[in-house]
Amino acid sequence: MNSARQPIGVFDSGIGGLTVVRQLRRLLPREDLVYLGDTARVPYGSKSPETVIRYACEDTRFLMRRGVKAVVVACNTASAWALETLTQRFDVPVFGVILPGARAALKATRQGRIGILGTHATIRSMAYHKAILARDDTLHLYARACPLLVPLVEEGWVDHAVTRAVLRDYLRPLLRRRIDTLVLGCTHYPLLKDAIARVAGRGVRLVDSAEACGAFVRERLAHLRLLETRRRRAGVIHAFVTDEVERFEMVAARYLGEPPGPVQRVPLD
Repeated sequence: MNSARQPIGVFDSGIGGLTVVRQLRRLLPREDLVYLGDTARVPYGSKSPETVIRYACEDTRFLMRRGVKAVVVACNTASAWALETLTQRFDVPVFGVILPGARAALKATRQGRIGILGTHATIRSMAYHKAILARDDTLHLYARACPLLVPLVEEGWVDHAVTRAVLRDYLRPLLRRRIDTLVLGCTHYPLLKDAIARVAGRGVRLVDSAEACGAFVRERLAHLRLLETRRRRAGVIHAFVTDEVERFEMVAARYLGEPPGPVQRVPLD
């Protein structure tokens, strides 16, 4: 039996999952979190589905050994390809970012013209298309793979002339389609939200998949009676990475607005 007092596990290929951690901290401040950033193998978006599934299972197995009560797949690529496998193999609730992001896009759109940014693997999976069109098949969806954005974020170039030029190139075809809503279909992308908003313009609503995921996790844990409600102290973050501890600590403190606590480097084999 899972207990509400157990931590929530979160994993991503790198630092992008910190956007989900930030939302969980905001919405569930008493929950302890165990975060795994697979920084040695980032990005997942350029890998084959078989490799992504294998990585996701290894990440989840690591979190399970830390006694988590639920697992949040804070990676759109892993959510697209591995969520079903994880749900079948592991005996805890597993939440991805695709469904929450799709639900948020449906609420945000006014004219039914939705753009989707994601990694090659996420766009190839058609996961957002399936999740959105299953609920409303009258909408017009336009997707764009953006392979350069994750490396730019991992490099810390969130407000850089090169990043702005890349964004203009990626967004141009979607803006020509007169989209009114844009799904940030990678948890790295919210770190570029300001830059994306400037390029997209005021007429385009941005859907932050990390923000939508945080609200979805709170909703589902409440339904499953797994929310921590008795603890008086603030929750703590136990962070693990598979490479480069020092750089992760620096980036995590900047994006979370607080030190993540001691970060440990761990192997996954």
